[in-house]
Amino acid sequence: MSEVDVLFANLGHAADPQTAECIEKTVRDGSDRDLNRINALAFADAHGLDPEKTIAAFLHAARIGAFEMTWNVLCPGCGGVLDTGATLKAVDRDSYHCALCAAGYEPTLDEMVEVTFTVNPRVRRIAAHDPDRLPPLEYYRQVFFSSGVDLPDDLEERFGRILLEIIELDPGEKAFVSVQLPQQFVIIFDAVTHSAQFIDVQGEPTSERQNLSMVISQAHATNETLTLRPGLLRLTLENHSDRRVLPNVCIANDDLHDILGHRRPFLTAKRLLTNQSFRDIYRTDTLDVDQRLQITSLTFLFTDLRGSTALYERVGDLAAFDLVRAHFRVLQEIVAMEAGAVVKTIGDAVMATFPSPDRAVAAALRMREAMLRLNAERGSEDLLLKIGIHEGPCLAISLNDRQDYFGQTVNIASRVQGLADPHVILTTEAIVGNEEVSEILRQRGITSVSRMEEIHGIGREVRIFALP
Repeated sequence: MSEVDVLFANLGHAADPQTAECIEKTVRDGSDRDLNRINALAFADAHGLDPEKTIAAFLHAARIGAFEMTWNVLCPGCGGVLDTGATLKAVDRDSYHCALCAAGYEPTLDEMVEVTFTVNPRVRRIAAHDPDRLPPLEYYRQVFFSSGVDLPDDLEERFGRILLEIIELDPGEKAFVSVQLPQQFVIIFDAVTHSAQFIDVQGEPTSERQNLSMVISQAHATNETLTLRPGLLRLTLENHSDRRVLPNVCIANDDLHDILGHRRPFLTAKRLLTNQSFRDIYRTDTLDVDQRLQITSLTFLFTDLRGSTALYERVGDLAAFDLVRAHFRVLQEIVAMEAGAVVKTIGDAVMATFPSPDRAVAAALRMREAMLRLNAERGSEDLLLKIGIHEGPCLAISLNDRQDYFGQTVNIASRVQGLADPHVILTTEAIVGNEEVSEILRQRGITSVSRMEEIHGIGREVRIFALP
């Protein structure tokens, strides 16, 4: 049995067998492009697989060395990859600038950081393992643009309609290019160094030759838009970087916007951090101690057992411990089923995160039903679960050698749980105002009941909603 056979045999044991088999078939029979920067959600959709099982399978594949996982910082405008690293620790800048969009962005984990998977070269060698040898437009497709940009299959043909020139320049090389400028907005852009120059072509056409020099280097220098007239442009390009560069001159019209405007869901860093398989596999190697990464919106669910001290007194330490452990096991299974992750347990309490409010509410309803079943099986009311949910912005941090969260959203979620009665789920307006949550409650015939509460440490009253 070859090393590759052993790897995929191990993957079949660690992950969902159907998903593992599909990944193995793609490695053996797929194109090189299919195996570079795989979008796990698009892969699941294309093969009719469960998205959560697919994410888990690729995580296990990365753990055993069959794939390499990369974290890419994206431009929200064009979808280009502004920076990339092997871990989330590489996202270490306060802001990122996109030369193509001429805009700067403060990184968030919601939509600006994607996670992709590329086959390991010892499993199968693909062209993207040597990106400087990719054909120019294939470099743009496979390296510059993120997995969330749904580029057309006929990219070369469609891009050719707006392309005035594209060349390859080795390190230290200079080239002279002549292009006929139309009366439109033109961009000179290199996807390797992210160098750009904007040209606003306007006015009367000229028969005189216009000249422009552009130095391409690793420094992401900002540029001012130049105004030139329609007509011949003599363009001098110099590569001062240490890599091959691929500058192109194209017309920035509706055709270009249409090529780049089609997007598809991709695996965000936020979603991965709330994935239980990821937390189980990468417990301590996610963030540096000093990192503080913003998440625009994350849903927190807190649970606690009321009267657990009395429970230990009533049934004895051993029986109470076994019961509490059973309750933890059930809650963790439900959290994972709803695409969430348990961040930590504190005594008899659980802190969990979910990518959206509807998944948290669905989990809370399942938890309540599960505790009622456990109590019915025992013929007692030993497990009195209190649940609180809130959604909002937060910071992803590293605390006590684990990935954790910090901020007012976390505080409010915890305090809301503290106000809950057993078997009644308490939420905030941010939760019940969610469209998907409203549909869940409507289908279950649940009518929320609201009241104002003073929440300790917040300094103001907050409207909370009980889901009886």
